[in-house]
Amino acid sequence: MLLVVVRLPWAGDLGMHAATLQRLRHSLLHPGNPLVDADTPSPYYSPWMLLLGCVARVTSLSVFQVLRVGAVVGLALLVGGVWRYVRTLSAHRAAPALALLCLLFLWGPVLFEWSGFLGLNSLALTVAYPSVLSLGLSFHLWAWLTHALRGGERRWRVWLGLGLLWGVILLCHQFTGVVASLGALATVLSARPGRAVLLRLGCGVVLGVVLLGVWPYYDFFALFSAGADLEAIHRSLYTGLAGRFGLVLLGVVALVARWRRDRWDALALFFVLGVLVFAAGGLTGHYSWGRALPAVLIPAQLAAALEAVSRGRRGARLGWAWALGAALLVGAWTQAGTLGYVTGRSALPGAVAAKYREPWRGYQWVTPWVKYGDVVMARTFPARQLPAYGGYTVAPGYPDVFLPDAGARDAAVRRYFSATTSAGERLSLLKRYGVRFVLGGPAEPFLHRVAVGPGGQALYEVGG
Repeated sequence: MLLVVVRLPWAGDLGMHAATLQRLRHSLLHPGNPLVDADTPSPYYSPWMLLLGCVARVTSLSVFQVLRVGAVVGLALLVGGVWRYVRTLSAHRAAPALALLCLLFLWGPVLFEWSGFLGLNSLALTVAYPSVLSLGLSFHLWAWLTHALRGGERRWRVWLGLGLLWGVILLCHQFTGVVASLGALATVLSARPGRAVLLRLGCGVVLGVVLLGVWPYYDFFALFSAGADLEAIHRSLYTGLAGRFGLVLLGVVALVARWRRDRWDALALFFVLGVLVFAAGGLTGHYSWGRALPAVLIPAQLAAALEAVSRGRRGARLGWAWALGAALLVGAWTQAGTLGYVTGRSALPGAVAAKYREPWRGYQWVTPWVKYGDVVMARTFPARQLPAYGGYTVAPGYPDVFLPDAGARDAAVRRYFSATTSAGERLSLLKRYGVRFVLGGPAEPFLHRVAVGPGGQALYEVGG
């Protein structure tokens, strides 16, 4: 994974996070919308991105170099967090390492990647995202909370610190914050603390909520009214479950065994809470609730690892170890194409190369012309990458619940690139949004071609 960080393959939301750092490096206090030239808040301005923005501002590092630094920190927190949390569940020396293997490989025979999910291929493509840092902090939260509950912690600063950590996780990556909350709730239910501990815990929760309320860069609670676009994007999380996550059934068997031994087992409760939220999202059409799926997967994956080192008959443990080893090999083979993010496709054997998915090329080639703050008329796919280099696009490449005219901007882009639109109307749209460059589309008298990129994409300057 450290070698992957060096390559930093581009796919998914990497351009969004790079654009966020571009705006924060330009202005820490009033960064504006990260994608379009508008003064709106954004949930991407989290405490973690603000810290990385400060690094970008005081150093000569590019935003992609800063993202690499953030990726290393996120990886370290993730590995350390898993190690600490698993130590609260088992004293066996092999348990943390086996748990890490299960988190990376115990998935399914069909490749799957999404921000906030810990499969090796998914992690390789999202390693620089705030979701990785938030997951790492979540494991630390669960470990810290477990120790505090078991020890009957009386120091108020511990409980207040837990509340602040919970709030930071929610601000850094809201979906992972839900997973962290479910895991914390399961930990509390499992411990069944007394009133004095509950009072301190409640005060910590209140402090976390206050942090959410006073965070100045966006209104956290406004996210609860996110539009239908967010639900449509996440609908696919409810499809192909057997292929994507079938190997996790081994962990479900382990959870049943744990539950039979202890009706208040923290991992079993965590799993049940995750299933309830995920199922509720599918039944009600709130498909974004599917992002709580790691709350189903993580406890099952950890239980599968812990069952191999649990007490009991040696023959049973040995049989479980063989079954788990076979499942991990299947999962590792499914994700073998991840090696290509270090070596490149040409160095891979044919069978592995077939599993490799080429990352995006990026739009570095436009930077000699497109400068910071220039507005580019571009379709959705390039609009997801161009702001990473400092420019803006007319319409955001991703749904934006805080941009009031997002629909009008999307319509303007569709209208501009429509074959039925006249030259005069195109020019009017360019003037309306202060466009300086156009990527692709038909050549017009008011456009001057300045560059041609990969795939024959033409970059035009308006009035050049």
